[in-house]
Amino acid sequence: MAMIGDRLPLPVLREIPSGLYLDAGDLGEVLLPRREVPDEWETGAKIEVFLHHDSEDRPVATRQMPKVLPGCFGKLTCVEVNRVGAFLDWGLAKDLMVPFREQRSRMKPGSTYVVHVHVDEVSGRIVASSRLQRFLDKTRHRYQAGDKVELVVFGKTDLGYNCIVNGLHSGLLYHRDAFQVLKPGERLDGFIAEVRPDGKIDLSLQAPGRQRVTDLEGQIISELTARGGWWAIGDHSSAEEIRDELGVSKRTFKQTLGALLKKGRIRIESDGIRKVD
Repeated sequence: MAMIGDRLPLPVLREIPSGLYLDAGDLGEVLLPRREVPDEWETGAKIEVFLHHDSEDRPVATRQMPKVLPGCFGKLTCVEVNRVGAFLDWGLAKDLMVPFREQRSRMKPGSTYVVHVHVDEVSGRIVASSRLQRFLDKTRHRYQAGDKVELVVFGKTDLGYNCIVNGLHSGLLYHRDAFQVLKPGERLDGFIAEVRPDGKIDLSLQAPGRQRVTDLEGQIISELTARGGWWAIGDHSSAEEIRDELGVSKRTFKQTLGALLKKGRIRIESDGIRKVD
């Protein structure tokens, strides 16, 4: 059954001057505007479209893909604010509304915000909200330390960065584990560092334990190869330089050099490290 917010293939019913009518089941006939009609089509053939509402609140189809699909979190830019709410550029001709009641703080044109896109249960329209906590899953999860996850940064506190984990849960990435300045809406890969007794999640950008060192070993060897076998980095390098070059702490870097030295893959010199073939 086709619903507003779906992306799916729909069959062509007929052509009219303004475009093609597609069969959207319970939604009835929906228009694919003339400007989006493909060069080749035929009655009965299916065209993949996204269903939303046009400026007159009629169901309409588009072949364009919105920047953030309903049910997902993402970063969008505010382009207008009027008496009913703010409007975000989400990649379609009709901008996405954020009602004032769904704004954590009043939005301003030109600023970007992390929002949750969803179909409003009352109006049936697709809207967005920056009150993110209401859309995060609060039920018990099954993450374990070491699990690789996808993160979206959505806030900053004195302790670190609040992140959305796998599009469902909330976790904390401590400043000491970030090694870089992160911005709201930034997407990155991470790992579960610890699941606390109360179920709260601590995050890391590095693989835990031995896996972290193993991954860094390969990264250092690849960099040495690209540099012709020598790199002016080592124990003399500052923590900031190591973080900028490799995104890890100096302690992890030194552990990895020790592992590579033990394996006979590098030689440590006074001003850098050299690859041993």
